Amino acid sequence: MALSEKTIEICKATAPVLTEYGEAITSKMYEILFRDYPETRALFGEAPEDQHKKLAAAIVAYASNMDNLDVLGKSVEGMAQRHVATRVKPEHYPMVGLSLLAAIKEVLGDAATEDIIEAWKEAYFFLGDILIAREKEIYAA
Repeated sequence: MALSEKTIEICKATAPVLTEYGEAITSKMYEILFRDYPETRALFGEAPEDQHKKLAAAIVAYASNMDNLDVLGKSVEGMAQRHVATRVKPEHYPMVGLSLLAAIKEVLGDAATEDIIEAWKEAYFFLGDILIAREKEIYAA
């Protein structure tokens, strides 16, 4: 499975906006996540204080390289390893994804058009599937 060309185009076009508003979006995402899914708070017990900055940078890197995911291999592997260490499970991905999309909409307001939200939804769950598959391998090993 691959990302649609439209999604790649839209997400790459949003990279500059995410560079500018990424930390606001990820801060809001954690706020929404912990409010709507309080059980996820335990997954971030040992997260660094600047976790929202790291996530924002990862999202920008993903947006910028969506048409060449091979360059993100090392980063994806690191994420998968951290997720296994903190006991992230496949059922957590929709919680984070919905929180992220809500945060994008809240921070960007009307600028977050339906096309942008749909593109990021596809992109998020595409990457989520890659991470879930790798984490399954790590858990099994």
